[in-house]
Amino acid sequence: MQLIEKAPAKINLGLDTPYHHQDGAEEWNMVMTSVDLADYVEIQTLTKHKRIRVASDSGFLPNDQRNLAYQAAHLLQTQFNVGEGVNIRIKKNIPVAAGLGGGSSDAAAVLRGLNQLWQLGLSWQELAELGLQIDSDVPYCVYGRTAHVRGRGERITPLSKLPAAWVVLAKPKVSVSTPSILQQIRYDDLDHPDIDALLRAVRDQNITEMCAVMGNVLEPLTAHRYPEITQLKQQMMKFGADAAQMSGTGPTVFGLCSKQSRAQRVFNGMKGFCREVYLVRPLP
Repeated sequence: MQLIEKAPAKINLGLDTPYHHQDGAEEWNMVMTSVDLADYVEIQTLTKHKRIRVASDSGFLPNDQRNLAYQAAHLLQTQFNVGEGVNIRIKKNIPVAAGLGGGSSDAAAVLRGLNQLWQLGLSWQELAELGLQIDSDVPYCVYGRTAHVRGRGERITPLSKLPAAWVVLAKPKVSVSTPSILQQIRYDDLDHPDIDALLRAVRDQNITEMCAVMGNVLEPLTAHRYPEITQLKQQMMKFGADAAQMSGTGPTVFGLCSKQSRAQRVFNGMKGFCREVYLVRPLP
């Protein structure tokens, strides 16, 4: 049996970490949404053996146990003692190591797909809790819709859809290691965004207020190491974005636009500064 799961990219409209736990893991307080830039994950179950194989059309992805999609299949296979193997083929459209959650979304797609193919009967919340064993973004990616994300990443509260908006994504030619950025966090020095105000703006469908209160507590850390991030933000605002911000630990910068014509102008302008630029919509 086989199926194809869509694995959309995510962006962080708001990202804060108020403290870390005793084991060193961060406590998160985030507002996330998914956009219509997506990988496509083909999942085929195999009855003759228990091997897990992963292939992709990207030369930047490992195809072994380091791949998060592989880890997702292995987690379900061992947790529920499934005697079948899996072939996973990933068509990559989301840039790798970009702060857009591509690997986590691929893993979430495998969790959703194998839950169906293996008839495990798990709820999304149960899949999200399992996904936390793979990466902190996987639980959100299981849901793949605008949500308030707390805890270590496993507490997902879906929100109403965003007001009409267009998003321009621009990824500079650098790749960011998430662990290296998280190691730099000094909690006393962080400038925390107002996540409660952002949640109110989303609930009120007020895009002007959303743009005013968006924030990413990790952006100064990554931008200090990669000045291109600040330069891309400045260019986006110059071309007319209503707001511009780094997603995740970076380096991708996104611009939020309330009007399609303005988003098109930002997109056209950014293509002169950056090879990887995308014009997308938030998913409904």
